[in-house]
Parts: sequence; C-alpha cells; structure tokens
Amino acid sequence: MIRKIVIVIPLMYLVIGFAKYDIVIRNGEIYDGTGNSPIKADLAINGDQIIKIAQNIKGVGRQEIDAKGLAVAPGFINMLSWATTSLIADGRSLSDIKQGVTLEVFGEGWSMGPLNDTMKENEKKSMGEFKYDIDWTTLGEYLASLERKGISTNVASFVGATTLRIHEIGFEDRPPTEAELENMRSLVRQAMEEGALGIGSSLIYAPAFYSSTEELIELCKVAAEYDGMYISHMRSESNRFLEALDELITIADKAKIPAEVYHLKAGGKPNHYKMDLAIAKINEARERGLEISTDMYLYVAGATGLNAHMPPWVQEGGYEKWVERLKNTEIRAKVKQEMISDTDEWENLGFLAGPEDVLFSGFKNPDLRQYIGKTLKEVADELGKHYADVAIDFVIQDGSRVDVVYFLMSEENIKKQIQLPYISFGSDAGSLAPEGDFLKNNPHPRAYGNFARLLGKYVRDEKVITLENAIHKLTGLSADKLKVKYRGYLRKGYYADVVIFDPETIQDHATFAKPHQLASGVHHVFVNGEQVLKDGEHTGATPGRVVRGPGYKKKN
Repeated sequence: MIRKIVIVIPLMYLVIGFAKYDIVIRNGEIYDGTGNSPIKADLAINGDQIIKIAQNIKGVGRQEIDAKGLAVAPGFINMLSWATTSLIADGRSLSDIKQGVTLEVFGEGWSMGPLNDTMKENEKKSMGEFKYDIDWTTLGEYLASLERKGISTNVASFVGATTLRIHEIGFEDRPPTEAELENMRSLVRQAMEEGALGIGSSLIYAPAFYSSTEELIELCKVAAEYDGMYISHMRSESNRFLEALDELITIADKAKIPAEVYHLKAGGKPNHYKMDLAIAKINEARERGLEISTDMYLYVAGATGLNAHMPPWVQEGGYEKWVERLKNTEIRAKVKQEMISDTDEWENLGFLAGPEDVLFSGFKNPDLRQYIGKTLKEVADELGKHYADVAIDFVIQDGSRVDVVYFLMSEENIKKQIQLPYISFGSDAGSLAPEGDFLKNNPHPRAYGNFARLLGKYVRDEKVITLENAIHKLTGLSADKLKVKYRGYLRKGYYADVVIFDPETIQDHATFAKPHQLASGVHHVFVNGEQVLKDGEHTGATPGRVVRGPGYKKKN
C-alpha cells in the first residue's frame, strides 16, 4: 500500500522564501506622471526599481499593499526646497514626506558650496541654536555628506550665483575682475561635473543684487555646456516684474540655456494686473523656441527676511557692515526714508505689503520670540515706535535678517498660474517636523502644506486642474525640466519613488497662526524602493540619494 504524503508549506514560508517581488502594490489607480488618465493596475518593485506595471500581476511580493481606491503616483518633486540645513538637523524630511515629496531641489541663489575658509567661518557665526559641522567644501561634497548622514528624500541642487560671487568677491558692490570671473566660471564647471543641475540666482538680495546681466550670462554659458538650466528669483516680482522677466529671457537667449522663473508672482496689489502680461511674454518667448518655464507655491504670502524691506546699498559688506551702518544716526534716517517710500530701484516688499501685512515668523534672539505671530504694525503699536524703527531695531538686536512673511499676491492669479502648462511646484521652505527646535519659530505654512494644498484645495475642492494634470506637474514635467534620468514617471526600469494617497482626503492643515501641522491623506511613500511612510507613519528609513544633473562626471 502506498501512503500519500501531504506536505504543508506555511504561508509565511511561501511569501518569504518564494516571493517573486520585493513589493507588489495592487488594485491602485496608476497615475504614471505623463498627465494621461489613470489605469487600474498593479505595480511590482524589486530592489530600487519598478519591475512591472500590469493588471493582475502574477506572483507574490514579500510585501503586498492593497491600494484599492487610492492613487499611485511617482514621488513628487519639490522644485524649490530650502531643506539644506533642516535635513542636517532631521533627515526624516517629515513635513515633505507626509505630502509625498521624494526629491528636494536646492540652490535658489545660495547653495551649500563651493565654500572658502571665510565663508565657512561666516556660516558658523550665523548658526542659531542648531549647530552642525561643515565637513564639506564643494557642492558635490555637501550633497554626498547628506547622503552619508542618512536622509529620507533624494536631494539635488543648483549651484548658487550668489555663492559664487561671495566666494570670489565677497559682499562688495562691484563687478568681478576678469580673473575673478574666470574663477567663477571654473567653479561652475566643477559644480556641474559634480552633478549640479545648473545655475540659480536670487537677485533681489544683496550681494546678488550687484550682479549684472552680463555676469549671469557668462556663468550660464558654462552651465549650458553641461546641458544645465538657469533658475531665478528674479530682480523684481513687483514694480519692475516685467523688466525682470525680460532679463531672464535675455539670459536664456544669450546663454542658450533653459530658464525657469522661481516662485512666479506679481507682488503688491498695484502689480497684480501684470500677471497676464508676464504670461504673454513667456508664451511669446516659448513660441520663439526658448525653453522658459515657471514654478510656484500656493499661498498669497511669501516669506523671507527684513532685508527685503531695506535698500541693498545698506547691506553691502554683509550682516556686520549692515548693522554698523544702521547704528549710524544719519544712515539710519536715510534707510528709514527709503523703507517708507515706493521705488523702482530695489524690491521693497515691506512697503508693498504694508506694516499690517508683514508678519514676524522667526528670530535668532530668544528675547524677541514673543513677537512671533504678530504683525509689524501690531509690534510697532505695542512698543510705541514707527514700524520702520522697529524693523531696524530688530535686525540689530537679533543678529540676523529676521524672518518675516509678506502678504502680497492675489488668489485669482494663483489659480491662473496653476493652469499654465509649464508650471511646477516648490515649497520654498525647509522640510521640518512639529517637534524640538523646529517649534521655536513659525515657518510659512507652505513648509507643511504646499503639495497637499494643490491636490486638496485646488484639484479636489475647486477643480482648477485635473488630478492627472497636477500629478504630471509634480512629477514628469519637473523631472524633464531638470533632465534627471529614471525619475518622475512610473515606468519599468525607473527608480521606485512612489507615493500612494487618497485623493478624497489629502489635505493641508498648516495655517499662518498654527503652521506646525502635518498634512494628511498620504498613506505610503517609497524612496528608491524602500518604504519611508507606512500607513501615514514615518518608518525611520533614510534611503535618500543624491540625484545628479546631466553634466555629472563620475571620478575614478
């Protein structure tokens, strides 16, 4: 008699021992990043790559996720991030990961390299309560340092034109010598070969304000040799908005380089009408074959410092010289007069907003933090001083430019901009967490809500654009602009940067009064195939990598 032998293999052994894939995401609505309508399908991941996208994928995964009723999309690209130091403090990138961001792009004028010894010393002096070692010199070394430390998001950077200028000229208001300009060109070459995405400028701020159009063209010509891009916080976003846009278009034309307007806006109520004229200029340039594009954040207020309320000439030489001049009675009187006057000579954001719409958000000096969340007018009334005197005194007392929010833009223009076919999105903020030292200042709510706000308020609730269009702008469109390979789309062989979210519940919660509130509605996030967010909770994983531009040359 032959006995039948039945072998029972435990399910756990089947899954672990014989799994065909590391991860299978099933039954989701796949938005591939192209802007096409979604398809219901499964997605399989092995290692750091997407292996297969198909209906009813056969074979099990070591991990299986049921995404029924959820959107499955490429990880979102933050086109304008200031997480340069917040990632050193906390590599989890919590406020952005909770919104589905998997790539942070740095370099709006200032970049974390190249540095010289003087710049390193100045950086150490300017640090607040959070201190960190500067264990890098070049931009590429900084990015590699972040990767070694461990970060949850991928990172990339432009090299800052401001940083290049400080490296060679310092904070002086003068053109570079030919030797200095050649050194700046050489630094651009080095940065591009280390993987920089191109050149970034922020021209309303000293010392960037002192740069000529010709200087920027020369730097961009070098970046263009490496297929790089030029991005710019333009010389004006208000009274001379259109003239500043002409400058950006000229730089793109003369240097033969794609160019992007960073955080497109028409600041100040008298300038709101200019948005239509600006869009017409951009469209005309694009019709001529120039690659001009834009990005934005989704709020009627911007955030920067009180340096944007004072003339650039008083800031020449850096912070210490700036304060030294402000302590001079005659100079102070002159600065005050310029602060309370409209001008086309420089970008006076404080005048354009008015003291009632300038909100204090951060101080270095703990004694001044009592004023966080109050307007410049409220503080001036409380102290019995003219608002310009309060601003001057605070810059002196704080040891910094003082962080403030300026209410300048119109909701009508925001909706108009969202619909532009070449617009991307950036937070223009750090990536934070509602805990520890981060709670000592009030950031702009865009740090916690910019991307969720797009998908919740403007897509689901107000239907300004479709969900597939919004995802395209957050992913494939941005990746194409940056010329980064194998990211931005859900395709076989691409890196597995994936976000799974609920289009019906995704929501921003941060406000100007209470900004430290995480977004909700994102369930899972994968970065390079490793899960960073699981059921809405951070896993602690730090698989982020440096994403390098097209000019990168790997050293032997």
